Amino acid sequence: MHRNARRRRDRRGDDRDRVGCLGLLIMPPAFLVGLAVAIHASRHHERPDAATDPAITWMQVARTVLGLAATGWLLYTYPLREGAGDVLEDRLVEALVSALILVGVTPLALTAFVLAARPPLRPVYRRRLGGPLTSLGALFAGALLYGLGPILMEQDQNGGGGLLLGLAASVLFLSGGLFSLASAILAVHHAFRTAEVHEVLPPLLSPVLVWAMFVVQLLDNPPVTAPLWVRITFLFGPPLSVTALSAWELRRLRVHHGRTLRGALGREPAVAV
Repeated sequence: MHRNARRRRDRRGDDRDRVGCLGLLIMPPAFLVGLAVAIHASRHHERPDAATDPAITWMQVARTVLGLAATGWLLYTYPLREGAGDVLEDRLVEALVSALILVGVTPLALTAFVLAARPPLRPVYRRRLGGPLTSLGALFAGALLYGLGPILMEQDQNGGGGLLLGLAASVLFLSGGLFSLASAILAVHHAFRTAEVHEVLPPLLSPVLVWAMFVVQLLDNPPVTAPLWVRITFLFGPPLSVTALSAWELRRLRVHHGRTLRGALGREPAVAV
């Protein structure tokens, strides 16, 4: 009896050790993803005058879930044109390209928006630029860390920098890559927190992004060998659905919350900030 009890205690100890090791492996990636969520999630709802609409949030989540389900069905139903690793790499590259497109478009759109607003509103919008600038800066910081990793690795191989330099290079490469990927996905999803400047900006920017990605995908080979009608559906489906959702969101903001682009710029008698 004592021997069996000792065996059970030893097994429980081994299980705790395995759980502890697994926790050590999961904690750093979870921390990096959580950090990216904390940085890139929009906080426009914290403003006293914010227009928060659960229906808009629900529709955005529903469209994302349907898009992921449709992509999963496509990859499961038809044979892959390339290996699974290559297809995954292509999808990750598309996420980074989406972020890069927004990196170029967002500052121009924000600058044009602030300059087009009436003079009394410009200081208000300039004070709200902290969120988008933080999101942009975090994306650049992650890319910088990711780029420093290979540089330190090469320096370690050429100059024999020692164990610490090699370990630092590996940590920067892995953590920078994971943070950059999470930041790219979240920054695109939240449109670089531009809702904190005004709620009409994300639905105006999203169609620009998806139609730019449409051109990128038009020049690229499809990931699966599927019939022509399926490829056309999945090529036009994302930009058309996002454009329709953005138009519906703008209409809902106008009808239920009185938020319009003209009102945001102070071009209407009743200014909705």
